[in-house]
Amino acid sequence: MNNLSKNIIRFFVFVVLQTLIFNQLEIGYGFHLMIHPLFIMLLPFELGVISLMGLAFLMGIVIDIFSNTYGLHASSLVMMAYFRPIVFKFYGPREGYDPLKEPNVFDMGNRWFTFVFGILLLTHHFWFFLIESFELNQLFFVLQKTLFSTVPSFLICLLLQSFLIKKSKTK
Repeated sequence: MNNLSKNIIRFFVFVVLQTLIFNQLEIGYGFHLMIHPLFIMLLPFELGVISLMGLAFLMGIVIDIFSNTYGLHASSLVMMAYFRPIVFKFYGPREGYDPLKEPNVFDMGNRWFTFVFGILLLTHHFWFFLIESFELNQLFFVLQKTLFSTVPSFLICLLLQSFLIKKSKTK
């Protein structure tokens, strides 16, 4: 299966999982499970920032339509997509990324994935909850929701990768 068709299938899988399963879960105070940022993370290394932001907006607006969140998901995914190349460059190897590898935990390793996706997921969640509350006097509440949501979302994204991604045979 080529890269384009794989990413189209992933797009629909993440939209369906987020809208039909994870948005319907009522876990408790401050917990919101968001797995759709993993789609942006798993896009190829060589994808440009404009393409990333376009795909992020498309995915976010589709999730917003099903969730009645009026651009919250689109805004936070576009923010994450904007910072993705910056974080990738900061944590990238000197010789650059191997075009045959994907930015997942199996190809890049636990340490790289934890730092890079952790930073991007924190950025996504912080922006989402900041825009949702839209009040700076509730910064503590925004930070609380960000931390309470980032950790379980990160763990579920790790688990999802073991189901959705084939391990690379180039190692």
